[in-house]
Amino acid sequence: MSLIAKMFGGGKKQAQPTPGEAIQKLRETEEMLEKKSEFLESKVQKELAIAKKNGTKNKRVALQALKRKKRYEKQLTQIDGTLSTIEFQREALENANTNTEVLKTMGYAAKALKAAHQHLDIDTVDDLMADIQEQQDLAQEISDAISKPVGFGEDVDEDDLLAELEELEQEDLDEKLLDINAPTEELPSVPGHKIPAAQAAVADEDDEMKELAAWAS
Repeated sequence: MSLIAKMFGGGKKQAQPTPGEAIQKLRETEEMLEKKSEFLESKVQKELAIAKKNGTKNKRVALQALKRKKRYEKQLTQIDGTLSTIEFQREALENANTNTEVLKTMGYAAKALKAAHQHLDIDTVDDLMADIQEQQDLAQEISDAISKPVGFGEDVDEDDLLAELEELEQEDLDEKLLDINAPTEELPSVPGHKIPAAQAAVADEDDEMKELAAWAS
């Protein structure tokens, strides 16, 4: 049995983890590694400060600090690679889990749709639509019948009304013709006697004619 098999339970049959459980485990591992990475970062900065402080005074201490810094940096590089791998695996599981849930939902909806269509066929639908159209036509006929005026005035013949209208129009035309042919009102007569001023002018003219005749003789 390999070491990996021993680490994960060997040949024992275990319940398969669900995608959700595996995703949760990966997230917990990511958090743990991120905390360790932060701790190593602080150690690197600490060793770097020691190396700078003892660089000229105590080279041995400075060199030991730099060695530890290199070791911590190597661990940080490994953690970064591990985090990248875990992140990739977690995202793949999340996508697979999402696809699984989507497919489950689609399968559930397909079953519901199939159950809904179980007692339906095209002939049944056609008959139903024909019944609906028939009822709509009947409803329209009833609505037209209800909206049609009934009662007073419905028994009057339209031809009689037209004839009466023509008579009224003819009477109006006759009245207008009578008004045109009626005699106009007489104007006042011109007086026959001459106006006094006019008479005086005529008398003066006669006197002048008489004087002219006497002078000429």
